[in-house]
Amino acid sequence: MVAWVALLWLLEVVDVASGHALDDFGVMPRTTSELVDVVPSAFIHFGFAHVAANSVPLLVLGFLAALGGLRRFAAVCALIIVCDGLGVWLIAPAHTNTAGASGLVFGLFGFLLCSGFVERRPMGVVVAVLVGAVWGGSILAGIAPGQTGVSWQGHLIGLLAGVASAFLFRRGPGRRDALTV
Repeated sequence: MVAWVALLWLLEVVDVASGHALDDFGVMPRTTSELVDVVPSAFIHFGFAHVAANSVPLLVLGFLAALGGLRRFAAVCALIIVCDGLGVWLIAPAHTNTAGASGLVFGLFGFLLCSGFVERRPMGVVVAVLVGAVWGGSILAGIAPGQTGVSWQGHLIGLLAGVASAFLFRRGPGRRDALTV
């Protein structure tokens, strides 16, 4: 997760140095040529404050989600990123440009909130309660429409994709992974 967040910061440095040329990799809704930006948009940010806002929750939530196994973590992240990007492409307001890792952050939150309950694992339920207590208020505020410059659509779709991934990638009852959450 440290390497992932470091990559986000490096990309923002490159973006600033290039006169914000990477900002074009954000998703602009319902423009067919923008479908290629669905995945890259999750790695691009609109300034250092934007990447900073996503860094700590991505580090913590990503670390916790990765404890359930790296292959599963990669699949969960891939599903969230693709669903979030496609959802933004479909429903975000016209003439907007959406980018950032917050869709993934919201998705990892949804995944962690549900996976312990879905799998009926006591430690996962404890993690869900702690994650909900720490970030629940911010998540609810982030999906509320009306905040200027914030894609509540991306946040909501990321959250829903995370919940769906908790069901799609749940572990079987007898299976034990190295470190289970």
